[in-house]
Amino acid sequence: MSYLSENFISRLDKFSLRARLIVEGFMIGLHKSPYHGFSVEFSDHRQYNPGDPLRNIDWKVYAKTGRYYIRRYEEETNLKCYLIVDHSKSMGYSSGKVSKLQFSSGLASALAYLMMKQQDAVGLLTFTNRITNYLPPRALRKYLDELLKTLYLTEAQETTSTAAVLHELAGRIKRRGLIILISDMMDDPDEILSGLNHFRYQKHEVVLFHVQDKQELEFSFKQETRFEDAETGETITVSPWQIKDDYLRSYGDITTYLKKKCHESRIEYNAVSTETPFEECLFKYLVKRAKML
Repeated sequence: MSYLSENFISRLDKFSLRARLIVEGFMIGLHKSPYHGFSVEFSDHRQYNPGDPLRNIDWKVYAKTGRYYIRRYEEETNLKCYLIVDHSKSMGYSSGKVSKLQFSSGLASALAYLMMKQQDAVGLLTFTNRITNYLPPRALRKYLDELLKTLYLTEAQETTSTAAVLHELAGRIKRRGLIILISDMMDDPDEILSGLNHFRYQKHEVVLFHVQDKQELEFSFKQETRFEDAETGETITVSPWQIKDDYLRSYGDITTYLKKKCHESRIEYNAVSTETPFEECLFKYLVKRAKML
C-alpha cells in the first residue's frame, strides 16, 4: 500500500458511490460472462435479490444467520480491467520529486484499489521491450496486495517496444473488457496506435494516460545542457534556447496527433503531468468521466 496513504484511501472510499456509477459507465456495450457461478474461485457474498436463481443461495450462511445470501464467483464480476504500465528507462526520468514511473505506479495502484472496491476484476501487465510481469484479472480483495507489491518493486529499465506488447496482450484476451495504458508514449506513435486499435477491433474499452514531465512540456533549461537518451545511451550537448521552439513545436505536434487519432478511434486520451499528484489526477479524471455519462 506504499502508494496509497490512509487519507487518500479515506477520500477514495467516500467517493465509492460516484465511482460505482463511473465504473458502470465503462460497461456500455459490454456483457457479463454467460458462465456465472461456474468459476471454481469463490469471491464473496452478496444479499439475495428477488429473481436470483435459488441454486446460488448459500444455505450454510442462511442456517447461521437466517438471511439469504448469494455466493459470488470471479466470473460474476461486472468488468475485467487490464492495467498496462510502461517501465522502460525513459519512465525513470524526473525533473522534480516524482519520476514518471513513480507517478504511473501510484495512479495504477489507485485505479486497482478503486475498481476492486467496485467488485471488478483487475489485472496488471508491466512492460519494457517485453512483458515483464503479467497478473491476470481477479476480483479477490487479497489479490490487491500482490498487484501493489508488483508495482512497488517495478523499476525503470531497458528499451521500449509498446506495440509488440499490446498486440501480444490483445491475442491473450478472450473476453471484452477495459484496457488502461499508462505510458510516456516515448515510442513510435503510429505503432502504439496500431496496438491500441487492436483492442478496439476486439470491442474493448480503451483508456490512455499519457504521462508527461514538466520539462518535457516546457523545456525551460537555462544553460548549456547535455541530454542523454535513457534507452539508447546516445548523448548530445546543446544550448537549450537555440532548439526550444523547434522542440516544443515537435513535441506539441506529436501530442496533438496522438489526441486526434485516439479521438478518431474512440480511445479515451488523457494527458497527465507528474507536477500534479496522482491522487488529484485520479479525482479530476473520475469527475470528468462522471460528466460524460
